[in-house]
Amino acid sequence: MAYWLVKSEPSAYSWEDLVKEKQTCWSGVRNYAARIHLKAMKKGDEVLFYHSNEGVEIVGVAKVAKEFYQDPTTDDDAWVAVDLKPFKKLKKPVTLLQVKADKQLAEMALVRLGRLSVQPVTEKEWNIIMELAGEK
Repeated sequence: MAYWLVKSEPSAYSWEDLVKEKQTCWSGVRNYAARIHLKAMKKGDEVLFYHSNEGVEIVGVAKVAKEFYQDPTTDDDAWVAVDLKPFKKLKKPVTLLQVKADKQLAEMALVRLGRLSVQPVTEKEWNIIMELAGEK
C-alpha cells in the first residue's frame, strides 16, 4: 500500500463535505506532477486529507475507492481523477507548523513542495503524522 496527501481549501471542499457525501470524485487537478500521483494511486491506498489556506492542517484519512479515470470536469483526456471515500477523522489535527517543526519531516513533500495538491507520503512520514495525531 502507498500513502498520499491531498489538499483542499475547506471553503471549496472540506473533510466534513467528504464525510457527508461518503465518496467523491477528486477532479480538477491541473498539475502534471499531481497527475502522476493520481495515476499511481491504487484502490485501498490511504490518503491524508489536508485543509489548505484555512485551518492549514491534516484533519482526516481517506481511502482510494476508485483508481484513475478521465476527469469528468474536462474534455481533455490528459487529465484524470480518482474517487476518495472517508476512512477516519484524526483524533488531533496535525498542523503545518507541527509538520515543519519536526526535523524528521523536513523532506516531506508538504514541506518541500508546498503548492503541490496531490503528493506522495513515505511510510516513515505517515507513521510520524499518525503519532502526532494521537493515532498510535
